[in-house]
Amino acid sequence: MAEYETHQHDVLVIGAGGAGLRAAIEASAAGVSVGVVTKSLLGKAHTVMAEGGIAAALANVDDRDNWKVHFADTMRGGQYLNNPRMAQLHAQEAPARVRELEAWGALFDRTQDGRILQRNFGGHKYPRLAHVGDRTGLEMIRTLQDHGIHQGIDVHMECTIVTLLKDGDRVAGAFGYDRERGRFKLFQAKAVVLATGGIGRAYKVTSNSWEYTGDGLALAYHAGATLMDMEFVQFHPTGMVWPPSVRGILVTEGVRGEGGILLNKDKRRFMFDDIPPLYKNQTADNPEEGWRYTQGDKNAKRPPELLTRDHVARCIVREVKEGRGSPHGGVFLDISWIKEKLPNAAEHIKKKLPSMYHQFKQLADIDITQEPMEVGPTVHYVMGGVRVDADTQMSDVPGLFAAGECGAGLHGANRLGGNSLSDLLVFGKRAGEYAACFAKEHSAVSVNPDEVEAAARQALEPFERESGEGPFQVQHDLQNMMQDWVGIVRREEELEKALSQIPVLWERWRKVSVGGNREYNPGWHTALDLRNLLTVSEAITRAALERKESRGAHFRDDYPAKDESFAKVHMTIRKGPDGEMRISREPASEIPADLQQIIEEMK
Repeated sequence: MAEYETHQHDVLVIGAGGAGLRAAIEASAAGVSVGVVTKSLLGKAHTVMAEGGIAAALANVDDRDNWKVHFADTMRGGQYLNNPRMAQLHAQEAPARVRELEAWGALFDRTQDGRILQRNFGGHKYPRLAHVGDRTGLEMIRTLQDHGIHQGIDVHMECTIVTLLKDGDRVAGAFGYDRERGRFKLFQAKAVVLATGGIGRAYKVTSNSWEYTGDGLALAYHAGATLMDMEFVQFHPTGMVWPPSVRGILVTEGVRGEGGILLNKDKRRFMFDDIPPLYKNQTADNPEEGWRYTQGDKNAKRPPELLTRDHVARCIVREVKEGRGSPHGGVFLDISWIKEKLPNAAEHIKKKLPSMYHQFKQLADIDITQEPMEVGPTVHYVMGGVRVDADTQMSDVPGLFAAGECGAGLHGANRLGGNSLSDLLVFGKRAGEYAACFAKEHSAVSVNPDEVEAAARQALEPFERESGEGPFQVQHDLQNMMQDWVGIVRREEELEKALSQIPVLWERWRKVSVGGNREYNPGWHTALDLRNLLTVSEAITRAALERKESRGAHFRDDYPAKDESFAKVHMTIRKGPDGEMRISREPASEIPADLQQIIEEMK
């Protein structure tokens, strides 16, 4: 067995996006030694792609907003399957986290009187998203990094974790490798925070970056933690659909928040065809009212393009399936129409949506100030993840915490736009804080050398197989299967078909072969990522099959209505003693009377 580098930290944070950096800052502020492991380079986390803004009830644009309205919106969007305590903490603490970010140097867009400007977003009752044009995530990462580098945090870049290590029931650290040289690294830690993001790369069409291979969820699952709500995969309604080289890249909801409307091939605004009863009295019946609303008119009604993401995505799929889609299998998103109402519309669009303007101009040769964009649904976010305690973010493995997208509970059956960035800040801080407390209160851990050696041996197995297919073909087939059979519209026979294929894919993975050596070897990286992709794909498929109803982001064509027997049920997934995946139904948390009263009042 080759030698490996050993690093010791009180708290190890895996992931350097918004949640990971915020956790590391908080843990370091508590006086413990902190290490951050990132699969990519610092500053390249997928958080930088977040465009729309940070949802927080600052009430800068509409003074009727407060944490109670935000809480009620979040619960309604999540179909009341959210962990109510998490939704409460999130709504209450988000404003302080945004102001803290501002104090650390974040440069937000401003109202005329100098306060942080807020924009409308789908599912939010009032303008609530603090933003920096359409580059909010980039500014968040810049600010957190600039603040974090002064905290004495050790950063291990371009390093992938392949397994978590345990000392009895407790987490004891992690084992991984340096992606550049292929050298193994051992991290010993009293507490570990998972902040690795989502699972988008399990699908063919996704807005997620290459790192999103479900690493944190799979690491936690194989370490004995519980996964929850994995059937709820959010398809963002608007990703680029043309040219093929950019299919899936996100078109921010901010385009619709600034007045963009959805049209089919007949140039008809189809979103008025299917408005849920709850929203009928809130919806504008023409583009101009929607435009007035986005310009800050408190009395204007909300445009139907700003209904929840699952609803808008399904409406787009309906138009395409019924032959009313755009030439390349999507629909049209048009913000250029506002030139009829605004003399300097082109400059306004470029100022409000600079990334979108340049993205379409450079990648598709489309000027969004003059012509519509072609868009369609893209896998964007997973509401499910590691089940955690609402206050501390600790999983049911002592010392193992999860925050951000890889933690479950806050979003329920469907996430509202903008709640992801405030989730990162609120629960990243809490995870770091309580991980530091855990590290201070518990003795040092010891790592079993045999466990480390077994992990290293398994990681090197693909090199030892002289024959066998390459990992890229297995990944390609998995992504196609998930897109076709476990996608935006699901049915029993297709889910069963997917479930029958997963053991076949597992067997193919066990036989993959890679050539070359350990340095700069993307085939090897893919072979190791495949274990995580297969784990989360199986979890999604099993949970989707078990939930025989349609709720939030989970839509069953064969069970199109909600079923009250599932209204208060979570699908939980654990690894059985035999290594098989076990799924069970568990009751959701009861909503306390005081929070239930808030929900009733806000209705």
